[in-house]
Amino acid sequence: MLNQKDVQQIKESGLTVESVAKQLETFVRGIPYAKIVTTASIGNGIEQISEENQQKLINFFESEKQQLELVKFVPASGAATRMFKFLHQFLEDYDPNEQTLNKYLKKGNHKELETFLNNLKDFAFVNEVRKKIRELYPDYKTNKKGKRAHYFVKAMLKPEGLGFRNMPKGLIPFHKYKKYYTTAFEEQLYEAAFYASAKDNAYLHFTFSEEHVTKFKDEFEAVKNRLTKLTKINFHISYSFQKKQTDTIALTEENRPFRDEEGNLIFRPSGHGALLENLNEVNADIVFIKNIDNVITREHVEEVAHYKKVLAGKLLWLQQRVFEFLEKLSSENISDEEVKEIQSFLWNHLNCKELPNTKKGLYNKLNRPLRVCGVVKNTGAPGGGPFWAKDNNDEITLQIVETAQIDKNDEHQKAILNEATHFNPVDLVCGIRNFKGEKFDLKNFCDPNTGFISLKSQNGKPLKALELPGLWNGAMAKWNSVFVEVPLLTFNPVKTVNDLLQPEHRPNS
Repeated sequence: MLNQKDVQQIKESGLTVESVAKQLETFVRGIPYAKIVTTASIGNGIEQISEENQQKLINFFESEKQQLELVKFVPASGAATRMFKFLHQFLEDYDPNEQTLNKYLKKGNHKELETFLNNLKDFAFVNEVRKKIRELYPDYKTNKKGKRAHYFVKAMLKPEGLGFRNMPKGLIPFHKYKKYYTTAFEEQLYEAAFYASAKDNAYLHFTFSEEHVTKFKDEFEAVKNRLTKLTKINFHISYSFQKKQTDTIALTEENRPFRDEEGNLIFRPSGHGALLENLNEVNADIVFIKNIDNVITREHVEEVAHYKKVLAGKLLWLQQRVFEFLEKLSSENISDEEVKEIQSFLWNHLNCKELPNTKKGLYNKLNRPLRVCGVVKNTGAPGGGPFWAKDNNDEITLQIVETAQIDKNDEHQKAILNEATHFNPVDLVCGIRNFKGEKFDLKNFCDPNTGFISLKSQNGKPLKALELPGLWNGAMAKWNSVFVEVPLLTFNPVKTVNDLLQPEHRPNS
């Protein structure tokens, strides 16, 4: 399948011929679907924590955090393209010289567009767009409604305008306050002050696309003084890029290498699973993980922080017990009673349903990275959720499984999926050091068999793309996992621009 020119291109891309050959094999062989056994639910893998115990866990976290290194890890590479999908469509389909806007809106299903155009004044970016319109289209006000709408969207999305089409989602203006607007990037920083800070310092790690790093750095310089004034916290950011060597080759539907017009191979980023490499380079006691677009206006931040601290307190409590047990297992003398105590802990607190009987087995079960995941009630949003799943060794464990990993043609699997009570909002608190204070090599706790093949397109042509095991899916398959129910208020993703009209994204509304 590969010629000499391909081999050269592979090497220049930082990949190896061997790794690409393995990828080709995976495409041909296919990746087996996840085997979900049952949904996780309250009392069956998901914990509800009473208000009294929430406060105890928060107090415990607050008492411990000054001695700990805390980092907030935010995947922020995603472009905002999908966020404006219906607006791209509008620019392609609508010619203001051919028909009126009203006629266009009546002709098709354009509810999203109508909602957008009727609420322009409520978007945080409206003044920036209007400023750009004055520069680009001096005749704007003299034109009819359709032309004005067309100009507005062009000024937003096009490179000669604000260029939102190619901007990372983290830098799009999200929230409109009285004196200024804020981006998702700024809100992530602000929020970190309330739970991911210690000794007046907050450390955040963002994964950016290399081409956008200067913009993020500029944004940080522009907002850090304002944030420090507001929160009395000093902010420190580090960043990394999705590593090129994690890219995967694209294939045609016939499993042949997909090529561009010049005959070159196409390599694609392999999904958020590639970020395991980036997370593996973070060294801290506790890592909070949260997606860039899941933010809320500032009047609600303390409530969000409350639940973040509950999850962190839960992690520390579990970790303290785990470390005590590992110390005991490392000593020569451990009683049968203590072995039973460890088994009971694994069963009742770490969702372990297959209990080892040997010291070595117990040690290996406990000596792993630990994560406490907030999960919210399922409202029908697309994405993954918590399930009991069976691995290749027939071991049943708690996992976050994406819908793309589940065989919808299997009626039994589909029925389990449809019974899901909770959703994964990517609200994770992670312990990535062992009981000796050494950092785990996270790559040792990944299940490489849990990636998936997805259908994408390039220049209108279909292609097959290989996604690595997702960061919070297969990449953490062999971690110890605990799921805790958190309220919907903590989950406010912005998947489409109109989501910014929700009350959670409108200050003081």
